[in-house]
Amino acid sequence: MKKSDFHYDLPPELIAQAPLPERSASRLLVVPPTRGNAFDSGFQDRVFRDLPDLLQPGDLLVFNDTRVIPARLYGQKTTGGRVEILIERMLGGFEVRAQLGVSKSPKEGARIALDAGGEAEVLGRDGEFYRLRFHIDESLEKYLLHAGRLPLPPYIQREAGTDDDTRYQTVFAREVGAVAAPTAGLHFDEALLDALKARGVEFGHVTLHVGAGTFQPVRVDELDQHVMHSEWLNVGAALIEQIRRTRAAGGRVIAVGTTVVRALESAMRRNDDGEGELQPYAGETRLFILPGYRIRSVDALITNFHLPESTLLMLVSAFAGKARVFAAYDHAIAERYRFFSYGDAMLLFPQSHDEREQAE
Repeated sequence: MKKSDFHYDLPPELIAQAPLPERSASRLLVVPPTRGNAFDSGFQDRVFRDLPDLLQPGDLLVFNDTRVIPARLYGQKTTGGRVEILIERMLGGFEVRAQLGVSKSPKEGARIALDAGGEAEVLGRDGEFYRLRFHIDESLEKYLLHAGRLPLPPYIQREAGTDDDTRYQTVFAREVGAVAAPTAGLHFDEALLDALKARGVEFGHVTLHVGAGTFQPVRVDELDQHVMHSEWLNVGAALIEQIRRTRAAGGRVIAVGTTVVRALESAMRRNDDGEGELQPYAGETRLFILPGYRIRSVDALITNFHLPESTLLMLVSAFAGKARVFAAYDHAIAERYRFFSYGDAMLLFPQSHDEREQAE
């Protein structure tokens, strides 16, 4: 399977550059289970606030409760060169792993004078990432709140503004550590959450700290040669018990975002037959999900529209079937949906057994 198999052409004007005034006013493309090969039929053009009408009492929505940190900083080397720091992960205490935008790579022991005060010391390098230690007069988390800037995705061609501080953050964000938002969750506001509760829908949470690697392009065409970036996650015992109860009662488990799918599948312990069960897990994942991989942890998926040739598009294609996903994307482009982080969303159901066998 090749990277180029996941290419599609997107008119640039469909890339959303800012959020809508209301979170739940985004459009929602419903992609129901197919019948036969009717990949382009049955799509429903809805509004995201219609979601309670599309779910059933007893369904379980699983959110990613990670919180985006203001991870972009600026400074200057002792030689005078300017430096842009993008924190990829907080390592505890005053140390981070980060990418550096700099004309010449600094050596171990080099110091970067930060524009907001204090210094960052280069401890070493691992591939494209640097390990830095901050020398500042307060905790790193507090420092970033006033010194850091929100790192908007590279396809948003403007500087982050004050509105982004709240709008590029889910209303249920609580666990600090991501450098990119779990964007499917951006469509939920308090009124919609209240309506879902009134409908009898239950909520659960995982934590997966989205790293800067989510924006890195796949650099090889043969996908079996791709090395997936690592991200930290936590799937707790309480959520697993919620999922068990939901399934036992006939409810559906619905992932809010690809990060939830990646977290749950990383917590799945499988036997030689591919069957398995969820177990509590906290740690790293490099799981790469693409067609041929069978996702068993969720029954439906809410997700935004993803970049061409991205690992996120590959995951969605594994879940719902590549032909059906690309038909849905063609429909969304024709109907002028808004794409990517601040764009519109889809509600997807998995491909049928027959579709899966044909794909394999």
